[in-house]
Amino acid sequence: MRGTTRMLERRRAELAAGAEHLGWKVGFGSPAAMAGFGIDRPLVGYLTTDRRLDPGSSVPVGDWTRGVIEAEVAAYVGPGLAVDGWSLAIELADVDFPPDDIERIGAGNVYHRHVLLGGRAAELPAERGVSVRCDGVEVAATSRPDELVGELGWVLETTASTLAAAGSELRPGDVVITGSMIPPLDVAPGQSWEVSAPGLGTIGVRLT
Repeated sequence: MRGTTRMLERRRAELAAGAEHLGWKVGFGSPAAMAGFGIDRPLVGYLTTDRRLDPGSSVPVGDWTRGVIEAEVAAYVGPGLAVDGWSLAIELADVDFPPDDIERIGAGNVYHRHVLLGGRAAELPAERGVSVRCDGVEVAATSRPDELVGELGWVLETTASTLAAAGSELRPGDVVITGSMIPPLDVAPGQSWEVSAPGLGTIGVRLT
């Protein structure tokens, strides 16, 4: 909880400096990651509009320590905290210190750097799965994304309860990216990446 509290302090400072709220993110929610840290739910971080990029954007990553790409699903929170839309999402993160201190990871906004959101769908497709391609070649895929991220309703419930315990809240209008459906993949300048999912389309990003 100390890491979440420090994360929210960092968020308040960024908002006071002019950043605009977009939503929230979760991380380290795989069964192996939670077991390794001795936690029962994913870590929570925040999203701001200045770190949102349009699909197809070029992103400089040459000065990052260890850039990774994550293929995710975004949930759009509506009235009564019901989900009223879904989209494909790409998160770019920089693992700029070893992932061995859970409080530091949480306080550092769970390594977040950028998010890209695809076209919005009213419902989550019945056929679940994701394919990730680098420079046109498939490098990862799964037809069982919940095995890594957990059931999405549970992810949103734990996000809401974690925020509430730290004095914040999930609100209508928030976007929540729900965790990587495949293990994070290392990236390098010069690569082009695409993430595709049935019913949610394809989004891409180029790294420079």
